[in-house]
Amino acid sequence: MPSKGMRGLRGGRENRYVAVKISVSERGERSREIKVLRALETIDSGHPGSRHLIQLLDHFQVTGPNGTHNCAVLELLGSSVPDLLDARFGGERLPGKLAKAIAKQALLGLDYLHQQGIGHGDLHTRNLAFAIPPVHSLSGEEFMQKLGEPEIGLVRRNDGKPLEPSMPRYLVRPTSYPVDLSKPSQSIKIIDVGESFLDDDVPDILHTPLPLRAPEIIFGEKPDHRVDLWSMGCMLFELIVGQPPFDSSMITPTILVRQMLETVDDELPDRWQQTWRTMDSASPGEESGSTLQEWLEEMYFDGERNSDLTRGDISHVGRLVRRMLRLEPSKRASAEEILRDSWFCED
Repeated sequence: MPSKGMRGLRGGRENRYVAVKISVSERGERSREIKVLRALETIDSGHPGSRHLIQLLDHFQVTGPNGTHNCAVLELLGSSVPDLLDARFGGERLPGKLAKAIAKQALLGLDYLHQQGIGHGDLHTRNLAFAIPPVHSLSGEEFMQKLGEPEIGLVRRNDGKPLEPSMPRYLVRPTSYPVDLSKPSQSIKIIDVGESFLDDDVPDILHTPLPLRAPEIIFGEKPDHRVDLWSMGCMLFELIVGQPPFDSSMITPTILVRQMLETVDDELPDRWQQTWRTMDSASPGEESGSTLQEWLEEMYFDGERNSDLTRGDISHVGRLVRRMLRLEPSKRASAEEILRDSWFCED
């Protein structure tokens, strides 16, 4: 996926604060992200999930020394889930009630996308960001007081020679608008639809982080929106316990598939068996022996962290995760089906 920059600005006819996402030069091609968000703009939908997807306000192109860049003008949002976790909870895990609320809103946003024939393609907790209260009445000085002064570092070549015209003169450390958890309800939005695709424009390759990557991607099948359901199952697990269900340390596609087979207790489809035998024989490994439910309970009730969800809750979460983590894509529960489950209808 092309790298990009995000900047907060104020201006336009509405005189509001916005975020501007600047993509790397794509030789004049309109970015997939803008294409998908513009398609959603044309839909008059009363679906509650539409409130949980980042809003495109405008878009334009700018030409610089590296070529033509697509620029998306987006609504301004706050911290991502991992950033909030690090800042407020020491990188451990979210309170159970908050994790459940975030998961439900992510499912609503995902269901909205899928109902419109759109796959996200890169669903993970860093692509969930908190909405913030209206800030458009703040002056520039007041806004910067809340955001904090930017940390700027000058760019220099190691050999001391002048920078090329294509190089930036300085870098700014990323920051985010603070989230107030004292509010009675928090709203999250799915962001970064740069990997998203329409049903009639599916990419050959997706760049989902490997620990969250659906098995059909690993086995080289043409992806569709059901890759998001696998990622959502991984994300629900991570929101509850604080880490994904599959080990992300020194992971390879072969190790990941082996973990899938051991953990989710599901049969690998026949069409992938030969490929898997070749992969497995080239890199033998040891079995872990833990099922997904056992791993979920071990991680949640480890004795050292506050456990505000009950064993009944965690048992229910395990069943929901297993319904989405099916190796055969056609057998995965949809976002709509998961939302109808009693666990998400209790509150």
